[in-house]
Amino acid sequence: MTEEEKIRYARMIAIPEIGMKGVEKLKKSHVFITGCGALGSVVAMYLAGAGVGKITIADFDTIDISNLQRQLFYTTSDAGKSKARTLTNRLSALNPECNIECIDSIITEASAPALFSQCDFIIDATDNPASKFVTDKICHELGKPCCIGGVAGFTGQVMSWSPGHVGYSDIFCPESVDSGFTPCSIGGVLGPAAGVIACCQASETIKHLTDAGEMLFDKVFFIDLLTMQTRLIEVA
Repeated sequence: MTEEEKIRYARMIAIPEIGMKGVEKLKKSHVFITGCGALGSVVAMYLAGAGVGKITIADFDTIDISNLQRQLFYTTSDAGKSKARTLTNRLSALNPECNIECIDSIITEASAPALFSQCDFIIDATDNPASKFVTDKICHELGKPCCIGGVAGFTGQVMSWSPGHVGYSDIFCPESVDSGFTPCSIGGVLGPAAGVIACCQASETIKHLTDAGEMLFDKVFFIDLLTMQTRLIEVA
């Protein structure tokens, strides 16, 4: 680790559960983020800031001014531009040492296996349940750990998975895609609610890659910012 890196990551190195070894593990890791909206953009920035060596981001969408209420790393002048390509520039500016791979297209059940197989951890930050079922299915087939989050209104939920634990499709029924994690594109969503869940997803990723703390395996974390109530639901 260079002297500049020791300065850049000093506050993480100072955390006993992470330390120098944890930062080195992050540098050697490859994370895939599907979705560059309210969740994915925040997760990506935190992981780049934390020094994850390679981050692949994927999103087919373009920036709309309606996104800016909760997708804070885009600007009004970015309207109409690719989310993935615009976020790539922001990530590179934040941490030039982080290798950013940009996929400016939707992730499908056909394309996901080859893409996910190269990574250490998968983050589903999409805004629709159908995509989350795809992520869950492919991660199960490949044995790749993942974290899935969703937001609606003042509320948000997040869970993580690795082989041997309860997965997204074990809890929610694929035949009823309106159940479970609700898509923010359909209804309203409070920006800070997305921010909280994105922070949880980033934290889960860092914990997994550094072997720190307790993961949200066999659990769903739920928060309602309207009442400031939280629940940790055991699903094993």
